[in-house]
Amino acid sequence: MAQGLDVFEERIRTALSEELGAGAAQAQLEIPKQAEHGEFALPCFNLAKARGGNPAVLAAELAAKLRVPEVQAAAAGPFLNFKLDRTALAAAVLQNAGGSDYGRGPGGQTVLLDFSSPNIAKPMHVGHLRSTVIGAALSRIFEHLGHRVVCINHLGDWGSQFGKLVAAWQRWGDEAALEQDPIQHLLDLYVRYHAEEEKDPRLAQEAKRAFQELESGADGEVRRTWKRFTELSLREFDKVYRRLGVHFDFIRGESWYEDKLEDALRWLESRGVLEESEGALIVNLESEGIKTPCLVKTAHGTTLYVTRDIAAARSRLDEFGFDLALYVVGNEQKLHFEQLKAVLRRCGAAWESRMEHVPFGLVRLAEGKLSTREGRVLLLSEVLDRAVELARGIVAEKNPNHPDPERAAEAIGVGAVVFHDLKHQRARDVVFDWKVVLSFEGDTGPYLQYTHARCCAILRKAGRPAPDPRGVDPALLADAGELMAALGRFPMALREAAAKREPMLLAAQLLRIAAAGNAFYRDRRVLGSEAPLEDARLAAIAALRGTLALGLRLLGVPAPEEM
Repeated sequence: MAQGLDVFEERIRTALSEELGAGAAQAQLEIPKQAEHGEFALPCFNLAKARGGNPAVLAAELAAKLRVPEVQAAAAGPFLNFKLDRTALAAAVLQNAGGSDYGRGPGGQTVLLDFSSPNIAKPMHVGHLRSTVIGAALSRIFEHLGHRVVCINHLGDWGSQFGKLVAAWQRWGDEAALEQDPIQHLLDLYVRYHAEEEKDPRLAQEAKRAFQELESGADGEVRRTWKRFTELSLREFDKVYRRLGVHFDFIRGESWYEDKLEDALRWLESRGVLEESEGALIVNLESEGIKTPCLVKTAHGTTLYVTRDIAAARSRLDEFGFDLALYVVGNEQKLHFEQLKAVLRRCGAAWESRMEHVPFGLVRLAEGKLSTREGRVLLLSEVLDRAVELARGIVAEKNPNHPDPERAAEAIGVGAVVFHDLKHQRARDVVFDWKVVLSFEGDTGPYLQYTHARCCAILRKAGRPAPDPRGVDPALLADAGELMAALGRFPMALREAAAKREPMLLAAQLLRIAAAGNAFYRDRRVLGSEAPLEDARLAAIAALRGTLALGLRLLGVPAPEEM
C-alpha cells in the first residue's frame, strides 16, 4: 500500500507514462533543492536528448499537458517541478505517519547480514563501532521492509594470530592478571609478542607450532587455552552489545566452519581451479582481472581467512538459501572480497552475485590508525562510559527532577555515540574527536531525542489521547507543508537506505523531520487553540513523535520520553 508521498509519486509517474510512452522509463524524479519549488522535480535533460530537443522546451510542454490529481506541475528551466496540494498532502501523510508499520514494505527476500566480527582475545575498541552499528541498523531496516533477516556475528576466533597468543601466554601468562582483567591481559600479551618477535626467532616457531596443533583438531593444551580465551572474550563482548541494543541470530566464529574446510578444498579441486605454488595451494585469478592469486592453503598445511570464508559462504547458502548476503566489513578488506567472489565465479557458483561487500571507512585517532599490535586503542566500553558520564551531568543540570536520571543518561550518551557514526557516509573515514562525538547541539542524536521528548511532553500536557488523525480536518494543516513533506518522505528514505546500504540516508531524513517539527511547534500554538485546530495540530505532533521513535529505533538510538 502506498504511504506518505508514495501515492503522489505514483500519480506523477502514471501521468508521465501516458504522455511519454516508452520514454517514461528515463524519467527520474528528484527532490527539488529549494522547498518552494515543490516536492518532486523531473530533470528533462536525458528525455530531451533522446528526442533531439531542448530540455527547457520539453519541461514547458509537459507542464502544459500533464494533468495530475492534487498536483500542480510547473516548468523551471530544464526542470519540471511538482507541487502537491497542501490539504491532500496532510491527509495522505496523517493516514500512516507515526504508526509502528509506517514505511513497512512487502519484502519477501532472505537477507543475511555478517557484521561486527570482533577478534577473540582482543578488546572491542572504537574501530569495531562502525561495523556493529551499521550492520545492526541495516538489519532493522531490511526487517522493517518485510524481509527475513539473519544476523551473524562472524567472530575472528581462528588463524595464525592465535598461535602467537598461545605462545605468548605460555611464556608470560599470568593467571592473576587474567582473572582480574582478561581482555586487557590478553591484549598486553599480544602487544608483547610483536615487540619480542624480531629479537627472538624461536618465538615465531612456537607460534607456528601452536597454530598447527590448533588446526589439527587435537584436544590438547592449545585447544583448551583457545577455548578459555574465547569464553572470556564473549563474556566481555556481550556487555557492549547489550548497551548498544544489538542482537545476533547466530554467533559463529571462523572455527564453526572448521569441519567444512576439507570439503571446501575438495570442492575447489573438483572445479579444477587449484594450483600448487611452492608447496602452497592457490587459485589463479588473472582471468577475473585480479593479478594477485588467492592463497587457500599454506605450505605448512594451514588454511587462511579466505578458505574459511569460502566454506562459510557455501554453508550459509545451504542453511539459509539467502537471496542477499551482505558483509559489513571495512574498506581495507576490499581485495579479500574481490578475491572471494572471483574464486566462486571461477568455480561456476552463480550465487556469488548475491554476495556483496558493504565497506566502510576507518575510525582514526588524531595520531593515526588504531592498532592492537601497538596497543594504541580506544576501548568501545570506555567511549560509551564517557558519553554517559557527560550526559549524566547535562541531565542533572537541565532536569534535576528527572524521575530516572541514570536511564536517561545511558540513553542519551549511547545514542550520541551511535548516531554520530550513522550520520556519516559509511565509505568515509571518521576521525574520532570527543568534542564532535559528544556534542549535544546541531545534527546529533540528542537533538533528535530532545525533539521526540518535546513531542511526548506536549501530548502529556494535553491530558487526553492523541486524536485519531483520520478524524481531523487536514485543511487545518495546510500551513504545515514542510513538516508533512518531511514525514511523507520517511518511507522513501527507508527504501533508499536499504537499496544503497546506507543508514546515513535515514539519519539525514530524521534530522529534516526534526527540524520541520521544531519549526512547527515553535511557530504555532498547539495547545489552547480552538478544538478542531488543536485536534489537527495534536495529530501532527503524534505523527512526528511516532515517526521519530520508529526511525530512532531502526538506527539503534533510544527514544526517551523525558530528557
